[in-house]
Amino acid sequence: MSAASSVPNRELLRHTIATLAYRGGKVIRGAPASFSSFRVNDGSRTAGQILAHMGDLLDWAASCARGAEAWRDSPPASWDADAARFFDGLRALDALIAAGAPLGCREEQLFQGPIADALTHVGQLAMMRRLAGTPIRGENYMRAEIVAGRVGAEQTAPRREFE
Repeated sequence: MSAASSVPNRELLRHTIATLAYRGGKVIRGAPASFSSFRVNDGSRTAGQILAHMGDLLDWAASCARGAEAWRDSPPASWDADAARFFDGLRALDALIAAGAPLGCREEQLFQGPIADALTHVGQLAMMRRLAGTPIRGENYMRAEIVAGRVGAEQTAPRREFE
């Protein structure tokens, strides 16, 4: 695929990464420290393990984008440290995509693999927050101000949350 024909894919991919930052930030923010050790049942991952895995997914995505695919399983650190790692991973991946240089894989592969997996885990964390007694408020995400390149912990306030 030529660089010119991949521009729309990169724009959509960057918007998806920004969406992951917005939604991920919502489930991460305000979680009590004890939430990191919460698990649904014996044998399931803790919330902290899921967040650490999301950092691994973003590291993997960046390595694939650079053409040097590498995977690692990281043990969870503190909730705050893993949250920072999540946003650092989003920033690194977004910068690679925004640079416009040829990627080591197709944009579609980045979406269907690590990014879609991370979005799934955001949903798991949202459900776990509810089960742990610290739910996040629902929101009309179509109204959210999500902007390509805004991939840090600081996001705009929700425009339309549900009661």
